[in-house]
Amino acid sequence: MRARTVLPLVMLLNACVPASQHDVATRANFADSSLPPMKSFATSVPLAPVRSNNDLALDFIELSFQMESGRKLPVLTRFETPITVRVTGNATATLGPDLKRLISRLRNEARIDISQTNAADANITIQAVSGAEIRSVLPQAACFVAPNVSSLAEYSKARRKPQTNWTLLQKRERLSIFLPNDSSPQEVRDCLHEELAQALGPLNDLYRLPDSVFNDDNVHTVLTGFDMLILRTYYDPALRSGMSRGQVAAALPGILARTNPRGVHKPARYATRTPREWSKAVQTALGRSISFEGRTSSAKEAIRIATAMGWQDHRRAFAHYAMGRVMQTSDPGLAHRHYIEAERYYANTPGTRLHRAYVATQLSAYAITRGDGAEALRIIAPHINTATASENAALLSTLLLLRSEALELENRHAEARSVRLDSIGWARYGFGPDWAVRAKLREIASLNPLKG
Repeated sequence: MRARTVLPLVMLLNACVPASQHDVATRANFADSSLPPMKSFATSVPLAPVRSNNDLALDFIELSFQMESGRKLPVLTRFETPITVRVTGNATATLGPDLKRLISRLRNEARIDISQTNAADANITIQAVSGAEIRSVLPQAACFVAPNVSSLAEYSKARRKPQTNWTLLQKRERLSIFLPNDSSPQEVRDCLHEELAQALGPLNDLYRLPDSVFNDDNVHTVLTGFDMLILRTYYDPALRSGMSRGQVAAALPGILARTNPRGVHKPARYATRTPREWSKAVQTALGRSISFEGRTSSAKEAIRIATAMGWQDHRRAFAHYAMGRVMQTSDPGLAHRHYIEAERYYANTPGTRLHRAYVATQLSAYAITRGDGAEALRIIAPHINTATASENAALLSTLLLLRSEALELENRHAEARSVRLDSIGWARYGFGPDWAVRAKLREIASLNPLKG
């Protein structure tokens, strides 16, 4: 089992990924509150992927025929009948609406025949349980999906048996997803998106994908246009369970010509694969169970490998971001320089607008600590819409709170109060209970030198 690291400043989410006998690929209801009402997103605006079909085919094969651990999957597996989904356990108030929206997107964007049911024989059971119950089975997981079981109790008994071994599957008929019911609404939704996507399709994550939930950096928290295209391809009539890697590869050009006609003549980028040593270094640098010296050494190693690989993409940026996180408390100036480097590499990589929004929280926070409200406002401005379009309430509320403090520094107090009020509704979805929202308010306010 491997814990997965998370990019955002605003929160650390454990990874939620497929679990099996041999592989664990590792990603509330708050009605009573004195704070303004919770806000949530009503519409999705996924961007279509801009990819060569050659690159898409390589991504599809690597996502579909390998576990995150590196173990190979011998055949493609998927559901071969219309898919039904049910919810059991003590679900949060927001899970139902979020599931309804996700199923609608899967039907309309990925063209998957999927619907919700109350029947006990549903293909996919989503069981809402406490985080402690999940961790009692898989200590590093916030949520996970497992084959051939319908409850956490059943999985606990079968986890070391062949029935829960992903590598032995020939097709998918019955799966369970285990979600926390005591986390923030956004974390529950994020787990729902990733786990349902993996219940339906690929089981792997690739760091080289900048615009996908199938990425260990966990930057994207709802299914993207790329993810929907991958799932649509997964359920194309030309594919079926039991097909080998070679058979799927032979079918992909024709499938992608239909599903992504713009990519037929687009030149391939042939992104390099990501060495496991780099992945391990980044995860260690962003971890919490190691000394400062160990994290620093790992961050330096991630930058060294990225440099040696000749990367100029988001992976090089992520290595600098990791170093910024490590140095943030002990040497803010050095951390700031690494965040600037991260922004530089992200800016030159397509599909990284959300990554840049996360870096903007760090850069604008630094400007606020120096009393430079105008600079903070300049940094924040382009990223509010990105956070909204990405349906990331935690990030959006953080950007708005930073904007409020910057407005205070500029003596625009009425605007600052209005923006802060707007941020709280999003913070309630992103961070959950009142104490967590108030803690975030205090954290951001403490950056302002006028508040001492």
